[in-house]
Amino acid sequence: MTLSIEDIFRQTAAAPGGGPLYLKLRRSIEDAVRSGLINPGDALPSERDIAATADVSRVTVRKAVQNLVADGILIQRHGSGTFVAPRIERVEQPLSSLTSFTEDMARRGRTMTNQWLDRGLYDPSPQEAVVLGLGAGEKVARVNRLRMADGNPLAIERASLAASILPDPDGIRASLYAHLEKTGNRPVRAIQRIAAVNLGGQDADLLDVAAGAASLKIERTSYLASGRIVEFTRSIYRGDAYDFVAELRI
Repeated sequence: MTLSIEDIFRQTAAAPGGGPLYLKLRRSIEDAVRSGLINPGDALPSERDIAATADVSRVTVRKAVQNLVADGILIQRHGSGTFVAPRIERVEQPLSSLTSFTEDMARRGRTMTNQWLDRGLYDPSPQEAVVLGLGAGEKVARVNRLRMADGNPLAIERASLAASILPDPDGIRASLYAHLEKTGNRPVRAIQRIAAVNLGGQDADLLDVAAGAASLKIERTSYLASGRIVEFTRSIYRGDAYDFVAELRI
């Protein structure tokens, strides 16, 4: 006999073993997700309904749900409710080659799309001026976008380039590197710095994960063959979607 999601919740209080009720309820909800009773994108019953069905307090429900949100199994959308998080196919990204996100996704047979957050010419910040070696009066081109594969948000990229290198940021279509290649300004090497960070609210909303979720922050400084710095990019990658791999040799 196939159990319904309500049946699984009813078994929470009667589940054998000790431990806090919220952990028992967490396991019940997780079982419902793993067994396919509720699928990625499906809404969870309301906090009130779960509490009544499982015969637990709403505080217990809230704690169990927050626990699952923190682990990326559920997501909460303000004003909409709690949903099963989409299953994201992990991407294994080598650190030994300088490629664009568009090229990486095409090589894997995945459909890449952008959500443009900002692109235009601006007065540079002090950091941009120093890193890019900009002189007085020079502008900086900013290309900020949400990168998605098969409709799933994977990364936020915020790229800065000298306006003399990229005078027409609005002309970029899919790939920044393909656009730079047309003018002979595609970088040939880069230095990357990777750090683990917890997502703030705005970036978490863009990546469709809970605020505070684990992510990878990557700063990339890219160079032309002449040695000139051509690109300074700060990216945030979903921690549950990316594995960065480096080959080490003696």
